[in-house]
Amino acid sequence: MTSPRHQVEISRTVEALDEEPDEPSIVQAVELVLNSLERPNSELSLRLVSEKEIVELNNTYRSKEGATNVLSFPADIQIEQVDILGDVVICPSVVAKEANDFGKTYADRFRHMLVHGVLHLLGYDHMEDQERERMETLEIRLLSQLGIENPYE
Repeated sequence: MTSPRHQVEISRTVEALDEEPDEPSIVQAVELVLNSLERPNSELSLRLVSEKEIVELNNTYRSKEGATNVLSFPADIQIEQVDILGDVVICPSVVAKEANDFGKTYADRFRHMLVHGVLHLLGYDHMEDQERERMETLEIRLLSQLGIENPYE
């Protein structure tokens, strides 16, 4: 789906789960992040994958075992005045389990992981305490604009 300023390519290798945000809601969340951080003319891809695939990606690219909720693969290249930000990969089944564990709705947890993944594409991280606080504060602000309560409470 395309907007005047951003392009979000969505692909999936798994069926959509109940309560999964629709494409316009996904694009809205991505555009909120990009507009808030003044990243015009940006493009990224979102891939929704199985647990098996996220395990393989996590092992191959992060040398970590097991499934994870979201991975980000920054590209940070420019082609014809368009910033190609990279790829966000989300595992819906892991996100659904976490939503249940954390007492959140699946749709809210999904959009949280989407915002989180896009922030990683833009260079945000949470390896150090100060970085984590900065990223979480930004996530809370952005998610509130989507009508989502603080995910860390």
